[in-house]
Amino acid sequence: MRLHRNLVFAVVDALNLIFNEGEYADKVIRKVLKFDKRWGVRDRGFIAETTYEIVRWKRLYTTIAEVKEPYTRADLFRVFAVWATLRGIQIPDWKQFEKTPTRKIKGRFDELSKIRKYRESVPDWIDELGANALGESFWDKELAALNETAPVVLRVNTLKTGKQTLLKALAEQEIHAYGNKAYPDALILKERADVFKTEAFKKGWFEVQDASSQLVAPFLDVKPGQRVVDACAGAGGKSLHLAALMQNKGQLISLDIHAHKLQELKQRAKRNGAHNVETRPIESNKVIKKLYGKADRLLLDAPCSGLGVIRRNPDSKWKLDAAFLDRVMQTQQKILQQYSKIIKPNGKMVYATCSILPQENRQQVDTFLASEAGDGFEFVNEQKVFASKSGFDGFYMALLEKKG
Repeated sequence: MRLHRNLVFAVVDALNLIFNEGEYADKVIRKVLKFDKRWGVRDRGFIAETTYEIVRWKRLYTTIAEVKEPYTRADLFRVFAVWATLRGIQIPDWKQFEKTPTRKIKGRFDELSKIRKYRESVPDWIDELGANALGESFWDKELAALNETAPVVLRVNTLKTGKQTLLKALAEQEIHAYGNKAYPDALILKERADVFKTEAFKKGWFEVQDASSQLVAPFLDVKPGQRVVDACAGAGGKSLHLAALMQNKGQLISLDIHAHKLQELKQRAKRNGAHNVETRPIESNKVIKKLYGKADRLLLDAPCSGLGVIRRNPDSKWKLDAAFLDRVMQTQQKILQQYSKIIKPNGKMVYATCSILPQENRQQVDTFLASEAGDGFEFVNEQKVFASKSGFDGFYMALLEKKG
């Protein structure tokens, strides 16, 4: 591979924004890719994939490069040189790469790869947390899986089309995918592609949604005609799945504290042909109290550490801290205590997170069930999804039923 100056400089610009300015990687990539309209698909792919790779292995690469925060521009070029060397890419004869110690880089890589926190490139506290929560052996496997590049997974929108029709439409645009029996509405792309430019997407035939995330809506056991509440809807990926499972019959109320996310959900629902979705921003507790005792089904896709999806958001490893985990766990329990009152007698509720930590998952459910608010609920079932076993994101979901 021959390195092109403008592409390498774009990667360094992106790393500066992510590492030094604290911006989110996905937003940075979108921003940087607008720098030069002449860049083609391969150029844009190089910038995005290389940036994500270096972000994913930040601790390992910066340790090898012997640089520390805040990173100078020269430091970031040293880190890029580590990435290129470890991939067998010839370092160009540019002043930014003068005296790159190729042999030393490979030696340090071999040495540091024997230590998990460097090999898997995580902060000390996350490594200790995972090992204590899941056990050393399983954490080894799970952390390695969480560092693999996540596949692109689509969810077929059954309100508008079927799996075979969508497969054919994608194949006509040279986008090839395959199904998985464990995920009835999922199609997994064989190679990454810009699916958002396809006619099928514009027609609302699919949404991009990881296979593990696609397990949550069916777990709630919704029926057409019910009143269903998605209390932490965000931009609505699971709301749209629920609408499809309800066959557009009944009422689906999508709540969130962020009104702009619900606005995005409205646009997505229109494209999906999901007509039974009603959005309500949570501007005060009154919004929740008005729904007390009125829902047949309730989805609580709670805020969490996101440790189950770090391969999609590798920069989150460097933005998380132990204090945030403590705060988010308090929020999870508060949501369970308050929002559970929305359920009718004999109704069902799913508590879900994209975390793999027991303290955010079953332990939160047990705490709720032992509380006064949880006294009328029964634990029905749970599903723990690990990247090392499924090949998809880490997730947790628990189904609870309110006694009649």
